[in-house]
Amino acid sequence: MRALALVVLGGSLGTLSRFGVNETLPDEGLFPWATFIVNVIGSFALGVLLAAVLHRRSQSLRLLLGTGFLGGFTTYSALAVETDALLRGDHLVLGIAYAVGSVIAGLAAALAGVALGSRSRA
Repeated sequence: MRALALVVLGGSLGTLSRFGVNETLPDEGLFPWATFIVNVIGSFALGVLLAAVLHRRSQSLRLLLGTGFLGGFTTYSALAVETDALLRGDHLVLGIAYAVGSVIAGLAAALAGVALGSRSRA
């Protein structure tokens, strides 16, 4: 029951944080900047978190911050919906660039986060 409470608390705060980013960033142009930024930041933070707490085996931190907060903060379902909307809206190049760019930027951010998190435990 404690694990569920940690995920629910973290997820609620992560979702509210994502909502705040969406409300703060202007919705101008076709490129979904809010989702892109949230997913890249979330990927970086998850890399840092996992590398930093992996050796400690802190299940509570992983549940609260990783599964909960960052799971609620990032939104790959919105990435899929926004990519589909761009592709259906005759923005083929932008849709492909958004989807591929999001995955590449997220992977690069996660790797940078792992590198930083690994350094913090050395």
